[in-house]
Amino acid sequence: MMAAGTTSAALKREAAHAWIFYDGDCSFCTAMAARFGPMLTRHHFVLVPLQTPWAQQRLGMKPDEPLTEMKLLTAGGIIFGGADALAQIARRIWWAWPLFAISFLPGIKILLRVSYRQVAMRRYCLSGTCAMHKKAVRHKITTVFFEMP
Repeated sequence: MMAAGTTSAALKREAAHAWIFYDGDCSFCTAMAARFGPMLTRHHFVLVPLQTPWAQQRLGMKPDEPLTEMKLLTAGGIIFGGADALAQIARRIWWAWPLFAISFLPGIKILLRVSYRQVAMRRYCLSGTCAMHKKAVRHKITTVFFEMP
């Protein structure tokens, strides 16, 4: 039985162990949310677009702030972003836990962060509609890969 004035969205927020925030305007991001959403829900994650007022308020974001990475908000109030968020999600899923464990090997966390940034930078192009030149992209990947975070 729901209390007066309680919405189902509010109940989901209260029952979650963590919230995953993604770019709701990105077709790649929404496709990933749709694909992995049921599995993540079984593991007590709630997926929420970053564009929702509740998400922006809770994460301390400005409405015009660029969306550069997904965010994870734990029930304890800790916010993780990008590759660190993915590692924390893996930590809470028994079969994905090895990804979390190997992220502590020397150099792996840097590699995961750089790889995440590369995908995030190109997330709008992943549907094949981007007009980027492959040679320029290849040069940029090589340059950014060796950049220290």
